[in-house]
Amino acid sequence: MNPALVVFDLDGTLLDTHTDLVESLNHTIAALGVAPVSYDDLTHLVGHGAKVMIERACRLRGHPLSQEELPALLDRFIAHYTDAMPGHTAPYPGLVEAMDQLKSAGCKLAICTNKLEGLARSLIEKLELSCYFDAITGGDTFLVRKPDAQHLLGTIDRAGGHARNTVMIGDSVNDILVARNAGVPSIAVPFGYSDVPVETLGPTRVITHFNELTPALVDELIADFAARPTAAVG
Repeated sequence: MNPALVVFDLDGTLLDTHTDLVESLNHTIAALGVAPVSYDDLTHLVGHGAKVMIERACRLRGHPLSQEELPALLDRFIAHYTDAMPGHTAPYPGLVEAMDQLKSAGCKLAICTNKLEGLARSLIEKLELSCYFDAITGGDTFLVRKPDAQHLLGTIDRAGGHARNTVMIGDSVNDILVARNAGVPSIAVPFGYSDVPVETLGPTRVITHFNELTPALVDELIADFAARPTAAVG
């Protein structure tokens, strides 16, 4: 039997990145004289990558952007975010211990994020977590991104896994939808950046701390999901 694969979202799931995202975003939009955003705004801004985050922040502050303005602003964001990395970003409590358990049990691990792949890889490397992951894909890795099923399915393929043995973990609607679209079970965490309670998104399971993420839970979700008449098999 193929080993289980656990695929994580990054921002708000694996890592608490909110301070650095807000600082780099405010540095970026300051070039336009736009008022800064706060952590309370973040749930409405993240989830679709830096470009969309910048567009949404400017729109929120009454400064819709033209397509001509975006490239320079995106470069400004990437430069600031990269230079400050890892900044205040840290794994959520219990994450490393949970990943150690999963790896010891023979599970594969991967990251599927709408963050630019280069930023995701650099951040993981600077936090010395690269050794845990069999694949890392970002919003620019493929021609599509979450919630398109092919983003997750492509990640699964790069990790050497199979959809029928995969669980997706995330904090937002994109993560739950990409799991549903790819036909795999999902775990939602409530401590990330969702703008609605994660249980309303219809995940297969909600965990409130990574000490609940065990090999036994992963095996249970995969087995239960496979037994459903409507479960997709990849």
